[in-house]
Amino acid sequence: MCSCFFPYQAKGVNLSGVRTCVVVAEERPRINLCNSFSKLFKDVGLSPRAVSTTFGCRVNVAVCCQGTSGPDPTSVFVDMRALRNDRVTLVEKGSPHSLCLMESGKILPGVKVVIANPETKGQCGDSHLGEIWVSSPHSASGYFTIYGDESLQNDHFSASLTTGDTTQVYSRTGYLGFLRQTDLTNHAGEYHDALYIVGSLDETLMLRGMRYHPIDIENSVLRCHKNICECAVFTWTNLLVVVVELEGPENEALDLIPLVTNVVLEEHYLIVGVVVVVDPGVIPINSRGEKQRMHLRDGFLADQLDPIYVAYNM
Repeated sequence: MCSCFFPYQAKGVNLSGVRTCVVVAEERPRINLCNSFSKLFKDVGLSPRAVSTTFGCRVNVAVCCQGTSGPDPTSVFVDMRALRNDRVTLVEKGSPHSLCLMESGKILPGVKVVIANPETKGQCGDSHLGEIWVSSPHSASGYFTIYGDESLQNDHFSASLTTGDTTQVYSRTGYLGFLRQTDLTNHAGEYHDALYIVGSLDETLMLRGMRYHPIDIENSVLRCHKNICECAVFTWTNLLVVVVELEGPENEALDLIPLVTNVVLEEHYLIVGVVVVVDPGVIPINSRGEKQRMHLRDGFLADQLDPIYVAYNM
């Protein structure tokens, strides 16, 4: 690390004056990424307090934001088993099956956020996981399309609740999350509502009647072997497919299979149907660093992944 930043230090680069460095992402805030980024730049004066991640999406790029004027980002621990049934249950740190979630920041002035059931469109209670709906003057009004089908756009950008405030018009973000009112206050003395992002609605996996989020399964797989550098999961004909990138000798591919299947079974109670071991760089990632799981699935079905090893458990 010292050798990496020696040129910056020698040139007199000083980031101590940076008050806010916000990463806007269409995904769950990554606590490890914030910590690693802060540690990486601490030698040039960047304060860990200045670094944060926040949530923005295509329908509204600025739902919330972190800043030095607001309270420090809070983290909560939720029960992963409850999340699979669209329930939000807070647990203590270190509890079995606990998942740490970091808030996405303070909801900006003029922005109203509600949590809605994506199927019934009713407003969810505090203990339920639902789709994040946003009403704001700077929300998008629609997508440009050459197909002329406006029915989907109306439902997406001009949605109304069936319960609660049914007169307000919202845009649907397509992301699942929940709101929590904290005991913290900002500089104006107002209570701080925290927004927590769990994952994309379109990418959730419905298995055994429960909702699984790919990132949770992928994190488990990444921890099971040091030579797994990346991982992605998707479903195929009701089977769970796990694609892992092997950064090491190809003769280790066979050793990964039992490790991958066991960790998914033990931590998520799921049986892996197919394990695909590929070379590094095969899993497609867009310019924002987000995994393109559906493109990966298309490549798998078209037999375009050029795998090192494939194991079927059918």
